[in-house]
Order: sequence, then C-alpha cells, then structure tokens
Amino acid sequence: MAGRIEDYALIGDMQTAALVCRDGTVDWLCLPRFDSHAIFAGLLGTEEHGFWRLGPAYASDQQPPTAARRSYRGDSLILESEWDTQRGTVRVTDFMPPRDGAPQLIRIVEGVSGRVPMRSALRMRFSYGRVVPWVHKHEGRTVAVAGPDSVWFDTSAETYGKSLTTYADFTVAPGDRIAFTISWEPSHKEPPPLPEPEQSLEATEDFWREWVDHCTYHGPYREAVVRSLITLKALTYAPTGGIVAAPTTSLPEDIGGVRNWDYRYTWLRDAAITLSSLLRTGYREEARAWREWLLRAVAGDPENLQIMYGIAGERELGEAELDWLPGYESSGPVRVGNGAAHQLQLDVYGEVTEALHLAHMTGLARNDYAALLQLKLIRYLEDHWQEPDEGIWEVRGPRRHFVHSKVMAWVAVDRTIKLIESGDADGPLERWRELRDDIHRDVCDKGYDKERNTFTQSYGSKELDASLLLIPQMGFLPPDDKRVIGTIEAIQRELSTSDGFILRYPTTSGDENVDGLPGDEGAFLACSFWMADDLAMIGRVDEARKLFEKLLSLRNDLGLLAEEWDPRLQRQVGNFPQAFSHVPLIDTALRLTASGAYGG
Repeated sequence: MAGRIEDYALIGDMQTAALVCRDGTVDWLCLPRFDSHAIFAGLLGTEEHGFWRLGPAYASDQQPPTAARRSYRGDSLILESEWDTQRGTVRVTDFMPPRDGAPQLIRIVEGVSGRVPMRSALRMRFSYGRVVPWVHKHEGRTVAVAGPDSVWFDTSAETYGKSLTTYADFTVAPGDRIAFTISWEPSHKEPPPLPEPEQSLEATEDFWREWVDHCTYHGPYREAVVRSLITLKALTYAPTGGIVAAPTTSLPEDIGGVRNWDYRYTWLRDAAITLSSLLRTGYREEARAWREWLLRAVAGDPENLQIMYGIAGERELGEAELDWLPGYESSGPVRVGNGAAHQLQLDVYGEVTEALHLAHMTGLARNDYAALLQLKLIRYLEDHWQEPDEGIWEVRGPRRHFVHSKVMAWVAVDRTIKLIESGDADGPLERWRELRDDIHRDVCDKGYDKERNTFTQSYGSKELDASLLLIPQMGFLPPDDKRVIGTIEAIQRELSTSDGFILRYPTTSGDENVDGLPGDEGAFLACSFWMADDLAMIGRVDEARKLFEKLLSLRNDLGLLAEEWDPRLQRQVGNFPQAFSHVPLIDTALRLTASGAYGG
C-alpha cells in the first residue's frame, strides 16, 4: 500500500518527476516526460505495478523501515534520507540531474556509522504497471525493454533477479558510497552513456544554487517561498516552457471517491498564475519561455482557445480509465488524459491577459504577436462573454453564468485597455471601455445578492464560491467596498471548515450535486490563501497572518502541498505537489511582507 500523500518527496529534472516515500520507495515515475506512461505506478496500485525501494534490509514479515530524518540539501531538489538502525546509520541521496540527454534517476547510498545491510529492490512495469518488460544483461548493464521504451540500470553492486524483480544486497560502512542509476532511452537507439553519479550530483547542486540566487524575495517567509519556487520550477517542462499543474494523476480529492483527475498538463489558468508569481520574485526567463509556449500553443486560432494543452502544446488530451489499477487507497477510477480540455471557461481569457499584462509591466521584451493575441482574445470575448460556461472549477454539471468567469472577462478587457492606453497596441478604445462598463454593470446587477450583501457563485444562485475572493485582488472592486467585505464575511460563514480553511463551493445543494459529481472534497488550499490575502486587504492583517501561518503548518516536512486538505482525516488530498497551492502561498507571503503583517 502506498504511503500517505504527505509522506512523499518530489525530485525532478524539469522534464519529469518522481515521488519518493519515507521508506525509500519510488512509487511514481513517468519516463521520459511528465505525461508519459509510468514505469513505477505503485502509487495508484500495488507493488505489482512497479516500484523501486532502496533502504536498510528488513525481514520479509516486517514493514520496510522509514527514514528517521529527511530533508532537501539546502535550496535544491536533492533529497537526503537517513535511517538509524541497530547496526548503524545510513544515508540515501536521491536526485534527477537537469538534462539535455537521457533522463536519469540517481540514488547514492552512503555509510554514516556502523555497518548497515542494505537492499535495492527494483520492479519496473511499463505502461502504468500493465506491461512486464524483457529484462536482460547487455555488456554488463541491466536493461528492461518493452515496445518503444528501454530503461538501463547501472550500479557497482552485485545484482540478481527473482520474482520478476532486480535485487542488490550489500553492506555499507562509514565512507562507503554506492550509486544506483536508471536511465531511459528509446529502445531502438544505442544504449545511453554510462552515468557519472558524483559529477551529476555536483552539477545538480550547482544548478539549483545558481537558480535560487535569482530570487528577489528576502522577507520573513523566505524558506516557504523559496521551496515553493523550486517546486514550481520543477513543474516546468524545460524544452518548451510549459508548466504542469502537478506531476501526478488520480490522487483523490475524496479518499475512496471518484474525484480523480490527471493534472500532468498545462492549464492556461494555473500556468498564468504561476508565471505571475515567478515574475514577482525575479524569474523573467521562465516568463519569457512560457509566453513563447503560449503563442505556439494558441497559434493562429485564438477563437478556439483551450483551457489546457499538453506540455508541448498538444491539443488532444482524450480521457481514459485504467481499469487494471485499483487507485490510490482504492480511489477509482484512475484516469489519464483530461476530458475538461474542451470545456468553455471564460475566466481563462482573463488569467492569460493578466499574465501578459504583468509580463509587459515588468519589462519583459515586447512581442508583437503577444499583443496581437491579446487583442484577438478580447474580440472573441466581445461576442461570447454573455454565454454560460463551466467555470474555474471545471464542473461536469450544466453550464452557468459564473460570476468569477464574468469578473475575469472584465479583467481581460481592462488589461487590454491599459495596453492600448500605454501606446503598445491599437484597438477600438472607446468601444472596449463601454464593454468593460457593461460587464461590470452586469455582474453587479445579476451576481450580487443585496439581501445577504454578497456576490454569489452564479447569476440567480444563492450559493457562494471561493473564487469570489479574487474580486478585490483583480481590481474589479476596491477592498473597502461594502459588497467585497460582505462577500468575504459570507464565505467565512458558509464555506469555512471547522478548522478555518475554505471550501471551493458547496458540492451539494439539497439533493443536487452542484458540480455533477458524487461525493465530497476537502478544503481547497488555494482558496484558503486567497482568504488570507483578502483579510489583509481589508485591514484584518493579524487574522490574515494567523490563517497564513496555519496554512504553512499543513505542508509536509519538506514544505510541499497537495491540492486540498481533508479536515476529517487531517491529511493532504489531491494531486501532489500542486502548483495551484504553491502559487498563492508565494503571493500571500509577498502581500503580508509588504504590509508588515508577520510575527517575530
């Protein structure tokens, strides 16, 4: 059985990522890209679906021991885990070097004290655990082949095969260092070069040290901000600049339920807000790369803008269910692909335009096609902003006139007007000023409940939605507007859990499932950060700081967050780690630092 979601560490090379459990087991790894088939899918099934455990040897009738300590080496993505055993202490260093060639996962075992018996158990299963590869020796190296894929296993330790698993049993003493490496290569090509683990470790540490040095944030929450920035960088697909929402699929929002989705794609919304956080903390190169990715993905057809794309800009992300995988803690189905790709979500136009606007305001070199794209997006909104859509949460129920979608349509028009006013684009300024006023008036007339003094989830609805917290943050209304304050207080009353975190929306209303799905979900962490932001904006800074620091306490021991927090089970749920959680963490830290609202 897989570990708790928060028991996992992330390592990656900006093209794919692995999850390493506290007991030294790699339970998730897709090769060669984030969205490739997994060779270790034990996270969503059992050991039969692929894993790689490396740690102290243990009796067959016992559970594998968990590390006594683990941490990242400084500000890097190099994981160090230490076990204290009756025979001594051992350290395992796990990392994936940033690459130009074959992807590698390198694990270095180091004796610290005593003499510790160790075991490596490597069970590769291709195609999400469905295919058993042909494993054989080639010039002294172990290689696993299945169809188009080959994985090469290199180590100085003696290995043997048993029960379709490759083992190595060995002992380490102080000063001993034994490396294990797997490398992926297309099966029709020549073998990948022999790995150089120690040189790769040094180069990987240098890469992360140099990258973190560009961070311009030096406030009181620097540790949390830097770890979140490293996580966001790890979710960036370096060859194209695309940013995945998370490196996993089908980690459930409701343990045992069906709210399981594939997040290994580039949502325009998630990527745009990630870009904003990177820009605010000094990372302009990532912003430039993402803008180029966006222009390639949208190409000459902005009228058919999708809400998400593949990491290289692919448009077809057909959803399928993998019925041979039982799912994380029996939370089925396991899904790959995402059927929401072709939903209409009008808010995306606002998020993309806001990101382009911020890039422009922070001095990113002008791109004429980016300005042209922005103008084309507004021309589309002129004709379509009054339509109902699926909204920010990708509901699988009927379309509605979601208030947040209309607000973000207003944002798109507003930021484009500012672009034209700056002299960097030409457009029908007066007509679009009227359009901006029309959208604003429409939202205030139809999306606001005067009796309760709150905006609502959709026109004519009585339900609330945490996305309404973005109204003041986007500048739609000022923070001191009574309607803004009323909405914040209503969400606190109606969407707050017993421990003060915020739900996205009520999943049921009477006998109706609001989003078209059975079951429930946890508190959505991004929404709770938005609440902290809003509280700071309306002057309740002490309350904002307390909520923010309470949210920081939900991170695992390595500073990582999933999508949601289950207040009943007191554990993280949803895909992990989640960009949409780490981005608002950064934004809230910046706001609280600017306001001086922090302890100590």
